[in-house]
Amino acid sequence: MCGICGELRFDGESADLGAIQRMTARLERRGPDHGGSYSDGLLGFGHRRLSIIDLSEHANQPMVDSTLSLALVFNGTIYNYRELREELRGKGYAFFSHGDSEVILKAWHAWGEDCVDHLQGMFAFAVWDYGKKQLFMVRDRLGIKPFYYSLTKNRLRFASNTQALLAGGGVDTSIDPVALHHQFTLHGVVPAPHTIFNGIRKLAPGHCMVLSEMGEPRMRRYWSFPATRLEKPLSEGEWLEAIHDSLRYAVRKRNEVADVPVGVLLSGGLDSSLLVALLAETGVSDLRTFSVGFEDQPEEKGSEFEYSDPVAVMYDTRHHKYLIPNDDVLKRLPEAVDNMAEPMFGQDAVAFFLLGEQVSQQIKVVQSGQGADEVFGGYFWYHRMLAETQGEPVERFAKHYFDRDHDEFLHMVNPEFGGEDHTHKLIAQLLAEPDADTFMDAVLRLDTSTLIVDDPVKRVDNMTMAWGLEARVPFLDQGLVELAARCPPELKLKEGGKYPLKAMARGILPDSVIDRPKGYFPMPALKYVRGDFLEFMRDILDSQVARERGIFRREYIDMLMAAPEMHHTRIQGSKLWHIAVFEYWLQRQEISR
Repeated sequence: MCGICGELRFDGESADLGAIQRMTARLERRGPDHGGSYSDGLLGFGHRRLSIIDLSEHANQPMVDSTLSLALVFNGTIYNYRELREELRGKGYAFFSHGDSEVILKAWHAWGEDCVDHLQGMFAFAVWDYGKKQLFMVRDRLGIKPFYYSLTKNRLRFASNTQALLAGGGVDTSIDPVALHHQFTLHGVVPAPHTIFNGIRKLAPGHCMVLSEMGEPRMRRYWSFPATRLEKPLSEGEWLEAIHDSLRYAVRKRNEVADVPVGVLLSGGLDSSLLVALLAETGVSDLRTFSVGFEDQPEEKGSEFEYSDPVAVMYDTRHHKYLIPNDDVLKRLPEAVDNMAEPMFGQDAVAFFLLGEQVSQQIKVVQSGQGADEVFGGYFWYHRMLAETQGEPVERFAKHYFDRDHDEFLHMVNPEFGGEDHTHKLIAQLLAEPDADTFMDAVLRLDTSTLIVDDPVKRVDNMTMAWGLEARVPFLDQGLVELAARCPPELKLKEGGKYPLKAMARGILPDSVIDRPKGYFPMPALKYVRGDFLEFMRDILDSQVARERGIFRREYIDMLMAAPEMHHTRIQGSKLWHIAVFEYWLQRQEISR
């Protein structure tokens, strides 16, 4: 797990090594163990390393293979690298290191762009063929690893976060109106290729891009998955067995492929608890687990220790739990926002940041439960969408998910930031993509392939990597996702959702964990805004820079300020927190207009 960046010039000039150095420095938290750079005239690479596999200097990056005329920067983990290494040895390739990075170089040389079809894991990387003067860039199938870029007529720059690109300089930071609309209707999600800045884009999951020294980008989608029934139907028992086997394999691989210990972020929910149980089932002993909790509010408890503690006891884990007072949350909020690659509305972004700090002092790699709700239908709004029979698919979806309808968005922003209903158009298009048998098949595929990428997955990557901690997400294993997408939605949504996981958990987890109401990483102070938190948000939105930026109508802000606890989205987010953290993120990035 690492931080990567680079520049390719199209104007005949040499890569700006000063910009590479500034970008690399901004990525240090992602990779505290080693920093390196590489330049080849038109091309420059920067890299920060978090050492997980092959801890020796032979696996440092940028990695150059002079025999093959290739250079690489890579962020992520390839879980089948050992098998690929042996296959490539059989083709005559010799290796000078023992990790997964060099396997990518050889795979690129052996298979070209098709190398991605052979890779199982989470990855974002760039390969420079300095013989052909060609740059290949790719992002993993489910967008677990980030890849941002800025493309002008003279050069391309890329990096693992937006802050590095901003540090490089020369970025158009004007607000992208399409992204702004997505941000405030899709719960903070801005699907690729957009970001909130016109001058920064992101590579979409399952896509690769090729650039030559002439600056002519070629984009290709290399992976998608059908949400259709199998030709030979499976019984319920067969589905449960197949899913159990697939998840067990995903969990085991993410534990084995590391030269350092691997722990589990144990929230107290079904998903993370199941990871602990499956690791024990595969024979792993001396498990390390980590939980975080916050102060209660009258409406909501701030911790789930009552559920995580019994799991830790049941499997005799080395358990660590941290209770964070609200004063610490408010004090550390600026630092958490600084480490968001894009504005994040999910309240648990701050929770993961504070938990990541503690866990990183004990361990370098953890497994986490993100993806289970999207892949197996765990959210309450899925049932509401299924019960909704009126209107087009996008209307059935919007009624139970969109944070704001278009009319409210227009009431929220000043006229120059208004415009058409971009989100309605995008979601209608994605729900209409082929190879989905039913409306719910299309919804679950949309959530897994698009919405999850820029909410929980991005949040966990940003907030753990801020502390040099690698988070692995077995519920987003390629094989498991492809299998689950073929499973009938009625089986996944049975008994309130996530039925295959609940059935799997019987007998290996306490019933209290399996049968509890669906929980969310609780942080009540950012949902029920009052006291010091309310004053903090008031100061942000009343500041001179916010007023001069002029995105939000003052009457809308005043309405939220007057009664913040009355204004929640359909999926229970605070509308005041949304606009406050958005504006605060821009201020922390020193964006004045």
